[in-house]
Amino acid sequence: MTSTKTFLITGVSSGLGQAFAVKALEAGHTVVGTVRTPADAEAFAALAPGRSLARTLDITDDDAVFRTVDEIEATVGPIEIVIANAGYGHEGVFEESTMAELRAQFAANVFGAVATVKAVLPYMRGRGRGHILGVTSMGGLITVPGTSFYQGSKFALEGLLETLGKEVAHLGIHVTAVEPGSFRTDWAGRSMTRTERSIPDYDEVMNPIRERRIAASGNQLGDPEQAAVAILKIIEVPDPPAHLLLGSDALRLVTNGRAAVDREFQEWSELTRSTDFADGAQLPG
Repeated sequence: MTSTKTFLITGVSSGLGQAFAVKALEAGHTVVGTVRTPADAEAFAALAPGRSLARTLDITDDDAVFRTVDEIEATVGPIEIVIANAGYGHEGVFEESTMAELRAQFAANVFGAVATVKAVLPYMRGRGRGHILGVTSMGGLITVPGTSFYQGSKFALEGLLETLGKEVAHLGIHVTAVEPGSFRTDWAGRSMTRTERSIPDYDEVMNPIRERRIAASGNQLGDPEQAAVAILKIIEVPDPPAHLLLGSDALRLVTNGRAAVDREFQEWSELTRSTDFADGAQLPG
């Protein structure tokens, strides 16, 4: 019999966050979910009264994030699973996209996730247990043209989570970066901002990508419900992975992308080694 747990999941009003929350509630867990509007809070609270507990929160407000976690710990109970899911996509050519768009992207996708994890970490450390999951993307491990700001934010979150996992493993805390492929959510719709096109030199690369992404919205390969099933399996294993790809497209694209990088490393390995001191100390690992 699986023991019931208390989850904190950010961004439960739609998409994968909603799927994760619903499946956890169906399994009998208590879920505190963050939303942006009172209407979304009311809808979430109605899913499983007494176990679906909504908190209205702007995850880019660091102080509000810490206050919310403190309040949950005091009134609901120990947070055993945190899923830092809230965020959004940005599509735009690097040169055309603005610095303000970059800062906003990192504020939500990186700083909001980090604040959530930092707020819950002292409680988990004090109890000597807990599982932190951060939803990144297959785009945190590979790149495609037209989403450099989004993928940059996900690459950053990947590095933060992987490093954190190595720092807290001896404390009984697990950390998993969850890397979805394309899922049938509204990520390419209301959950994405798009920079207006302005430089014709990029038309050949960018226009087909934008058209294909819009056309595929609503017909993506991944099933959010099955992603949620996978998450519930991961939180029950004694040694969960540091990285969890979701979707066969993610597995294929990331595997091929990383193989290409490995080939390039080997191709230039002689030049790489040529920069060493002959008597230099090698780093461990």
